[in-house]
Parts: sequence; C-alpha cells; structure tokens
Amino acid sequence: MGGPLRILHVVVNMNRGGAETLIMNLYRNIDRSKVQFDFLTCKEGVFDTEITEMGGKVFRIPYITDVGHFKYLKELKKFFSQNNSYKIIHSHMDKMSGFVLREAKKAGIPSRISHSHNTSSEGGAASRIYKWYAGNFILSSATDLFACSNDAAEWLFKRKSYVSKILKNGIECNQFVFSEKVRKEVREELSINSNSIVLGHVGRFAHQKNHTFLLEIFAEFNKHKNDSLLLLIGDGPLRSELEKQAVDLNVSDKIKFVGIRHDINRILQAFDLFVFPSLHEGLPVSLIEAQGAGLPCVISENISKEVDLGCNQVEFLPLNNKGKWVKRIHEIVESNPNREAYSNVIAERGYDISVTAQKVEDYYLRVSG
Repeated sequence: MGGPLRILHVVVNMNRGGAETLIMNLYRNIDRSKVQFDFLTCKEGVFDTEITEMGGKVFRIPYITDVGHFKYLKELKKFFSQNNSYKIIHSHMDKMSGFVLREAKKAGIPSRISHSHNTSSEGGAASRIYKWYAGNFILSSATDLFACSNDAAEWLFKRKSYVSKILKNGIECNQFVFSEKVRKEVREELSINSNSIVLGHVGRFAHQKNHTFLLEIFAEFNKHKNDSLLLLIGDGPLRSELEKQAVDLNVSDKIKFVGIRHDINRILQAFDLFVFPSLHEGLPVSLIEAQGAGLPCVISENISKEVDLGCNQVEFLPLNNKGKWVKRIHEIVESNPNREAYSNVIAERGYDISVTAQKVEDYYLRVSG
C-alpha cells in the first residue's frame, strides 16, 4: 500500500476553535508525505478549503442535534462500514467521542484516540445528561487517551486519567513575537488610535467564554479610561445578544466585533491586554498565543493553572468579583508593561508546534505498525 498513513480526525466542524486550531497547527507541521489527515465533520468549517488544498478529505454526516440520537448513530455506523480501512481514528468530541469510538471499534479500526480539550460539558441539564451517557463509552472504546492538560484528562477520563498522554497545545512561536510595525499596521487597518488602550479577547461567542461578564467589566473600566476599546475576535450563536448588551451598556461605539480572523498572530500585536473570563477551559491555545505575543493576561481562576507558562504574564482572578477585575486591568495598563519576546520561553516549556507535531507523527507511525 503506497502513500502516507491517513488519520481520521473527528470534530463537529473545522472552525477556529482551540481544538481545531491545534489540529491545523499539527497538520501544517507534520511531514505530509508520511502522514495525512482526513476529517469526519458535521458542518462546514473555515478550514475546509485549506484541508483539501493540503491533500486531506472532509467527510460530512448530519449532527445529532439536527437528526436525533438514532439517526446519528446510524450515520456513524454507515460511515465506518464504508470507511473501515483507517488504522487510526482521533476523536476531539469530548464526551461525544464515546459514540464515535464505539462505532469505530465495531468497524474494526485498531487504534482509537479520545482527546480531551475541556473540563466541562456545555448545554442545559438534558444535554449534559446525554453527554454523560455518551462519555461512558469512552474508556471501553478508546485504545489511547490524549488531553491538553491534567485537568482536562481528569475530567474526561476520571480513574484512567493517569494513563493519558498530555499533548501540549503548541503554536508557531516565531509568528507571535511582538512587532511594533505590525501593531501599527493592524491598528491602522482597524481604525484604532495609536494611543488607545485596547483590551482584547479571542474566542467563540458561546456561554463557556463568559462574554457577558467581559462586556460588564469593560464598560466599568471604560468609565475610568474613556479612550479604551474592546476588540472581540470570533463569532458564534451569542453574537447578536452581545451586540445588544453593548448598546444597553452604552459602549457599542467602544467595542469592535472583528469576526473570525486567520491572522491572530497579527491581531494580538494591537492588543494591550488579553482578558479571558471563561467559565471553564481545557488549556486554551489562545492563551498560549497571547503569552507568545508578550501580552499581559487577566484570566478566570477556573482555568487550569498549567496555562501559566511562568513568564509573569498571567493573573488569575475570581469570577465573583468584577471590581477586582476592573482594578487589576487598570493597574496593569497604568504600569505600561513591556512587550518582551517570550517565544523562546514558550518553546522551552514545550509549546513549540514543530516539537508537538514531531511527537504526534512519531506516535501515529509507531502505533500503526
């Protein structure tokens, strides 16, 4: 059999989320003459074109929320019966990986990876119970367990977390090094005054990211610093709600909804401070990127302490005290911190994507025998 080893990655869609960004970083950095990525998705994604350009295939089946439990399982079964030549399947669906890997096991796919990227399930009570049920099939169906952090491993794999492999959410470090020139260019592109204080956030407009809290603390901060702006990078189901909230808080002219961007490494240069009040996270790639760009980060204490790479840039704050957030943001901005180059520190801590990609490539080739 000629050609590279083909790995099937399973995701809901290939948009710019943390897990998807990691997968694309890996994909761009592996030796594609040896290993190729294919994708089983449920919805279109912004990376689909790039995937096909790099030689990957994107398969699509309807998602469970669109067709219901039995039809979804039927579609999974049908897909694997028609595509059972894969030696390795790598599922990034958190608890929903249970259903995916169970069907892959039945189809005789020998290596089945469950990869945890989070520390909690999204959705209401019914949705969480359903995901809990799906998650019960992971340990009996997976042959290998991966996680982005120890907290993420403990959440998804419980008693088996100790056997999981921690795969660090690597980035292309050299692309994030601070540049005054790029900062100036991006600010001009976005019509931002060179003296304005820019708070920024990168993330999907979803409940987990806690944008409501972010807008409230920004509105308070803006009362003291009237020349400040909030840049929101991303998109998602809550966007219109947040746009309305910005109007209600009387800061709609101070908040820029920039949408999904493919040049996060450039956009981060325009920020002065990265604010990240998530309710839960595995280990966010965006926070590794922000530290790589030399940005001070004020983040929720619900986020894994492993995300602090020791560059003295990350401060954890409680979500029950908005005043503390406003005060600390004000103090950090006033101290006018240097944007030092921390990319070498990021690499030393094991977050250089070329190192991660090499590990993953070696692993795939080894287990495929």
